[in-house]
Amino acid sequence: MRVGITGHRGLDAQVEKRVRALLAEAVAEYAPGELVGVSCLADGPDSWWAEAVLAHGGRIEAVVPAAGYREGLPDWHHPTYDRLIGLASDVHETGMTVSDAQAHMAGSEILVGLADELLAVWDGQPAWGYGGTADVVAYADRQGTPVRVLWPQGASR
Repeated sequence: MRVGITGHRGLDAQVEKRVRALLAEAVAEYAPGELVGVSCLADGPDSWWAEAVLAHGGRIEAVVPAAGYREGLPDWHHPTYDRLIGLASDVHETGMTVSDAQAHMAGSEILVGLADELLAVWDGQPAWGYGGTADVVAYADRQGTPVRVLWPQGASR
């Protein structure tokens, strides 16, 4: 079963702890080894999901939105990104160079196309910019990919 992830970045430590617990619960629904996590490996829910899948004995596939994607991520996240992409069984690329909103959405579209289900760490609000979580959820809905929203009750971003 391939399960993709999309979600808000920049969550505070309390919300992070609660989201990680929700992701652990989602992973536990699968037998060890049967789960493939599909992720762009950004800081936040993307990498938390990949780590949870690997810890459960699953494998990950990475989607790289653009050649310059890694450089656009926070410097503190580079070691995690490098470790996770090195553990990916497959890496899918958009072929785009510049890591901008269009590339991020193109990467998300590839991710949705690969996934049997999409997990969305989403507060239900509109995207702050093109290619945000709400846009990815809407795209998945249009494609007929089941979406499961994971958001801690009462949390905000």
